[in-house]
Amino acid sequence: MESKIAKALGMEFHPVAIIWSNEKPTNALQFKEGKWGCVMWMFANTAKGKTSVFDRSTYGCWGGGVGLGFGNAYLNFPGSIECFYYFLSNGNKNWEQGRKITEQIKPFATKEFVDDFYEGERYLRTPKQVKKFVEQMPIIDVSFEYVILKPLKEVDINKDHPEIIVFPVNPHQLSALIILANYGRETFDNVIIPWAAGCQTIGIFAYKEARSNPPRAVIGLTDISARKNIRKQLGDNLFTFTVSFNMFMEMENYVEESFLQRPTWKTLL
Repeated sequence: MESKIAKALGMEFHPVAIIWSNEKPTNALQFKEGKWGCVMWMFANTAKGKTSVFDRSTYGCWGGGVGLGFGNAYLNFPGSIECFYYFLSNGNKNWEQGRKITEQIKPFATKEFVDDFYEGERYLRTPKQVKKFVEQMPIIDVSFEYVILKPLKEVDINKDHPEIIVFPVNPHQLSALIILANYGRETFDNVIIPWAAGCQTIGIFAYKEARSNPPRAVIGLTDISARKNIRKQLGDNLFTFTVSFNMFMEMENYVEESFLQRPTWKTLL
């Protein structure tokens, strides 16, 4: 499927379709079972043209399992979900059980992960805040075996039935998409920026919006861990702009009549 939006934006990378399926695509990239990896690495590869696939044994990391829609994968975090609350905030060094688990994982984990586990990533101030964050997340367990990331240009909408479309875009393109998301609406708050991991803003937060009326777009890649993980693949200048497939089609219909055909936009290409 070719996108009028992508053409009008002059995108360097491919829009990415997220598809739920019980059929595994052939020749798709996939993490090894039980091995750590960042979902956004796979997203970057798909933005460059390669299909990726995940299941409940190959989602890469706990936040990625949550983000893709494989339930509350934080329950599988080393030590306990409580250890995750300390990991994301002020560190497992601050409680006895956390210190014990730190020693247990040292032989099996990278030095970077052990340091974050012990000292904390410090993205929220307290473990109680992290607990509230997890409780408020739109966690779901999709009723399909696989979550597939596929370049939009390779999608057959009659066969693939994408749930979500993700645009990897630079600041000018992001600005244009925000305008386009509001172009045909009678409300003007149709884009949100939730605080969440990069994979979660293209996954479960977008899934939630797809089931809202009206659906809103979700801006992502404000997660500095994700930005660090993909900078070698996609550079430092990108964000994600994610919409439901229905909202994508709504926006596609406006391209030819909108500001995207006017001189102001074309001077930014």
